[in-house]
Amino acid sequence: MRRTAPVANAVGLVAGYALDRLIGDPRRWHPVAGFGQVAGALERRLHRPDRTAGAVFTALAVGGPVALGVAAALATRHRPVSRAVLVAAGTWTVLGGRTLRREAAIMGRTLRDGDLPAARERLGNLCGRDPSTLDESELARATVESVAENTSDAVVAPLLWGAVAGLPGLLGYRAANTLDAMVGHRSERYARFGTPSARLDDLLNLVPSRLTGLLTIAVAPVAHGDRERAWRVWRRDRNDHPSPNAGQCEAAMAGALGVRLGGRNRYFGRSEVRPFLGDGPRPEARHLKRAARISGAVGLAALGLAAAYPLTVGRLAGAVARRGLRVATGRGTGPVLGREAFSRGRWAARGRWAGGPPPVRSEPSRVGGVPGWGSGR
Repeated sequence: MRRTAPVANAVGLVAGYALDRLIGDPRRWHPVAGFGQVAGALERRLHRPDRTAGAVFTALAVGGPVALGVAAALATRHRPVSRAVLVAAGTWTVLGGRTLRREAAIMGRTLRDGDLPAARERLGNLCGRDPSTLDESELARATVESVAENTSDAVVAPLLWGAVAGLPGLLGYRAANTLDAMVGHRSERYARFGTPSARLDDLLNLVPSRLTGLLTIAVAPVAHGDRERAWRVWRRDRNDHPSPNAGQCEAAMAGALGVRLGGRNRYFGRSEVRPFLGDGPRPEARHLKRAARISGAVGLAALGLAAAYPLTVGRLAGAVARRGLRVATGRGTGPVLGREAFSRGRWAARGRWAGGPPPVRSEPSRVGGVPGWGSGR
């Protein structure tokens, strides 16, 4: 099992990514949409304007998918093919890279055609801003910022959590991220109730967002971007954003494209002023294709890291954890030490040992000192 589980997880991640790349999100009966309906019903039942109720809601809504993932992982612990199939299905379900790039391409074509009403209507597929008064530049900016942030939320973060925690990580992350989109904003209804969901999502995205920023810098040349400029803008502007994570992605994208992001964002019933990120002109329709290309390259790079993790760092971490568990549970650092400690206790209890060594017992030969370790498991 120790050998096959990491391989099954890695194969499942690659297969699920390939499905998303080739097919994209299912048009009907999307599992995430179904989860949203269940979570919405639970929210209506539990809602109160306080954080305690929000914490209970978050724990139940995220704990359910995690428990389902744990049960599936346990059920397939001796079935690597079934494990790989489940991880592939889960990965395909939670990823949204193809849909994100397709929406950016459609927005770019619509703006180039000068069809602002159609572009404004389309923006709702990417973000929750009020598009009624947005011009071409502001629609393009909203699209670039959404592509940058959702490259982390919909691609890098799911792959990372799938690599670290397998199927429970995939399902748990997507559940938390969906809750943040549902109740994690500063509306009157969710100002306090949605705080636990928003904080959980912030926590889960701390590492993925920074990895997304670094990968954006690394792949900037695939869209004729300047890697040095992207690095400079990312280091300078990434912490200016009010979100602990969005600024990491948006600053790197601004530097890679050579544009300036940020400004006033108008939502339905409220507006927020975001600091400027990057140098250069405001985004235009021509920048959207480049942003989508960078997003795709970041996804491929993240897939490589995610697929390698279970076979390298993840396996090493598991070995270290098992070794620590052996020591903590009193089994010592090897069979000889463990038997010696046991023999000392036994002979002392019988009163047959007064400081001298216990009787020498022959030990069977074991490779590496600990059963199973010498075989690389």
